[in-house]
Amino acid sequence: MLSGAEMVVRSLIDQGVKQVFGYPGGAVLDIYDALHTVGGIEHVLVRHEQAAVHMADGLARATGDVGVVLVTSGPGATNAITGIATAYMDSIPLVILSGQVATSLIGYDAFQECDMVGISRPVVKHSFLVKQTEDIPQVLKKAFWLAASGRPGPVVVDLPKDILNPAKKCRMPGRKRSVCALTIPQRQDIKDKLSVRCKRWRRRKNRWSMSGEGR
Repeated sequence: MLSGAEMVVRSLIDQGVKQVFGYPGGAVLDIYDALHTVGGIEHVLVRHEQAAVHMADGLARATGDVGVVLVTSGPGATNAITGIATAYMDSIPLVILSGQVATSLIGYDAFQECDMVGISRPVVKHSFLVKQTEDIPQVLKKAFWLAASGRPGPVVVDLPKDILNPAKKCRMPGRKRSVCALTIPQRQDIKDKLSVRCKRWRRRKNRWSMSGEGR
């Protein structure tokens, strides 16, 4: 039996996550406790949530893995939006875990409540608001799949504080490792393809080129 916070950490491990970038806050303290007790994931502490997203973005660009960000509710979540928009425009796979007020308080202007799903909608592939503890593993699995599949991009998972409560334990559904990662071409393959294209390009009378990630 696991708490919602422990399910979050176990699900990240199942996806092959080695590092999480974030800044602590009241709504996600249970996840921070679980990161410590469960182990297996390095937390990289930043000074601002925007920096956390940019660092996860850099990791994803360099390795092809899905970058993971952990921020608290309210200002913690809104501070991440600029980095999320950058990842969306550049097609970078990220999963952003944002804290949220308890489900019973959503919509009542509770302390540090904000509609992260609505705010992030224009700059993400999808946003999830998880309302049941037992849904956490499946939602996170979908989030990683969405972030890495098709045209990659950021996915937000909003986690209310009450579903993470360590006092509430649930049985985690059958765990199955399902790592989502982009396939990074080998350097020699890239050189070979560039060589072929350069030869064709030289034979053309009218030459032009457009470079980029091509997504």
